[in-house]
Amino acid sequence: MNLNELRDNEGSRYHKKRLGRGIGSGKGKTSGKGVKGQLARSGVSINGFEGGQLPLYRRLPKRGFKNIFRKLYAEINIETLVKAIEMGKLNPSLTINEEAFRTAGMIKGRKYSGVRLLSKGELTQALTLEVSGASVKAVETVRNAGGSITLLSTSEDNSADA
Repeated sequence: MNLNELRDNEGSRYHKKRLGRGIGSGKGKTSGKGVKGQLARSGVSINGFEGGQLPLYRRLPKRGFKNIFRKLYAEINIETLVKAIEMGKLNPSLTINEEAFRTAGMIKGRKYSGVRLLSKGELTQALTLEVSGASVKAVETVRNAGGSITLLSTSEDNSADA
């Protein structure tokens, strides 16, 4: 193979269609845009327009709303907590709180208002936890293992009392 024989792969370059170059080209005169009217013009954006009929998005009822004040909690299962301790990311002898979860890389970003502990998994060692919320079963699991859990927020979204 010589340098003068180098070629691009077949189909690697897009050759733009030449429009309006005579009737014999198949794309002459109107250049594939049909005849006259709004759609033959440039800069037309009529998505959702239904020819004067009330559009579908206005015919359907509005539903629900989005609460801009809601709190979003990072959900962490007990089994994830145990894995992090086994991997050495968390120190079981210290109090495990939201800051400890962040430094361990279990919570990323600022969108979370706190940590909510869920009960999936088994806990065998005593831990001291400080979390924003926890399920009733998760609190029970931590206490049965000999640990203690402190719930920081006392709002209605916590299903367990500390």
